[in-house]
Amino acid sequence: MSSTIRLTMAQALIRFLKNQYIERDGVETPFFAGILGIFGHGNVAGIGQALQENPDFRYIMVRNEQSAVHIASGFTKMKNRLQTFACTSSIGPGATNMVTGAALATINRLPVLLLPGDIFARRNVAPVLQQLESPATQDISVNDCFKPVSRYWDRITRPDQLLTTLPEAMRVLTSPADTGAVTLSLPQDVQAEAYDYPEELFRKRVWPVARPLADRALLERAIGMIRSAKHPLTVSGGGVLFSGACAALDAFARRTGIPVGETQSGKGSLAYDHPQCLGAIGATGTLAANRIAHDADLVIGIGTRYSDFTTASKTAFQNPEVKFININLFEMDAFKHSGLALTADARATIEELTAALTDYSVTSMYAARITELKQEWEAETGRLFHLGHQPLPGQSEVIGAIWETIDERDVLMSAAGSQPGDLHKLWRTRTPNSYHMEYGYSCMGYEIPASLGVKMAAPEREVYVWVGDGTYLMNPTEILTAVQEGLKVTIIVVDNSGFGSIGGLSASLGSAGFGTRFRQRDPQTGQLDGAPLMVDFAANAASLGAEVFSPGSIIEFKQVLAHTRSLDHTSVIVIKTDREVRVPGYESWWDVAVAEVSTMPDVQAARKEYEAHRKDEKYFL
Repeated sequence: MSSTIRLTMAQALIRFLKNQYIERDGVETPFFAGILGIFGHGNVAGIGQALQENPDFRYIMVRNEQSAVHIASGFTKMKNRLQTFACTSSIGPGATNMVTGAALATINRLPVLLLPGDIFARRNVAPVLQQLESPATQDISVNDCFKPVSRYWDRITRPDQLLTTLPEAMRVLTSPADTGAVTLSLPQDVQAEAYDYPEELFRKRVWPVARPLADRALLERAIGMIRSAKHPLTVSGGGVLFSGACAALDAFARRTGIPVGETQSGKGSLAYDHPQCLGAIGATGTLAANRIAHDADLVIGIGTRYSDFTTASKTAFQNPEVKFININLFEMDAFKHSGLALTADARATIEELTAALTDYSVTSMYAARITELKQEWEAETGRLFHLGHQPLPGQSEVIGAIWETIDERDVLMSAAGSQPGDLHKLWRTRTPNSYHMEYGYSCMGYEIPASLGVKMAAPEREVYVWVGDGTYLMNPTEILTAVQEGLKVTIIVVDNSGFGSIGGLSASLGSAGFGTRFRQRDPQTGQLDGAPLMVDFAANAASLGAEVFSPGSIIEFKQVLAHTRSLDHTSVIVIKTDREVRVPGYESWWDVAVAEVSTMPDVQAARKEYEAHRKDEKYFL
């Protein structure tokens, strides 16, 4: 009979997490780097007490529970999903603060373990503080909100339930296909209850990550489709990076000459100066990638879920004979666009295709077209980097200044606003994982907390965070966490007096940027079109412990950037830009519905243009 050890449920949970490992390609890594969170009455005596008894399991205090999940997501994304954090909260608002982070993790297929406190399982003292009561059932709490945004969800109402729940949670967290947020709701009374746990539960366990191969017959069909294609194109998604397939994709593209367009998550899978790399594709794509996509007769999608930005709302691929080959471990994505579904590991499949196509290459005419478009795009990027716009620079000039100043292994990250679109087009990636973009959820407020996760995942690399003023105001408080933990990140705040991205979108839809500028309410008009709101971002950042700089020109901005490399602490650079100087769309489109009926002439005109574009949307059957 196996021996047991008497522990509280929370103590057993922490001890279990400390002994979980993951292994891929012979490399073994502890799966959990620690736990992030805030203590309240719903977890302080359970998880909090257990962490006191386990000082070797790192606890990081955050300022917002949503931020905790963002830190974990940034960390695990930088680790290619091979390590993560757990996140704990109290019950009620502490728990629901994590719901947005859970959605972000699940949409981006990032493994994060969430441990929200929950209401009393024994019920006799209900309703407890922060409990949501239901007249229909007693078996509900606000933690049920996590169900639709979690890949796996459970409520632990007895301490012995850990024996069956924890292996299932780890199965999902370590799955390269089904991973996402895993939520274990922990009633506050059960966290403190003791049970005689078998010692086997706490033995080291290694979870292997396999590289499944494609079905042999389907692989042969894919090879035949590539051989017969005249204008093939590869779309590289985030799965290429998660699989560690960048070198394999490099070899495949050089061997075959097939050009590569990159999604937001896939950007950086090839160096920008790779002869087959056409950069960003889709609604925020380059002219080169979008023109090649327009005529492609075969699209090889690798690790992409074909979001509307990647497909330009189903208008990117206009060849009536276009076919798709989809390499993806997630079956739903592999079958999209009625493609030939190779439900398999990206790296292994790319290597097999390369080996089978040693005598294949695109035609010389197609290769010349690829080279010509690539050269034209690089010239356009150079132009946008050096506009010389006065008195305030355009955003593309700021991008150029950053790129010309930082090193090739430094990490640049963003998530929401106009920055992701402009960076997707213009940023010249040189090494994998140096471009960190959260665009599955495009969550405002992700950037600053996630940068702490990125820095902890890659302490040897400089981390630069680029946020707009609107995003900064949503969630700057983890600057204090960076100071507390001694983490250095460099935060660049672009001050364009409002929500510049949505302002531009609003204008394109005929609505003139309504409600997107930081202005007071004008008592005469009753609208938000009064005097500008003067926000001192520098003073705010300084109050949180950052060193702050406010350069007045692009030249000064580059000097400050160079200086921050010598610092050992977090700094914030605030630079003003002209929100009306925008990067063009390059023969692409994004479906945002325009009012069908309006008294406004600009909206009526935008609706006509919208209906014309809608005609290009395609079904791939």
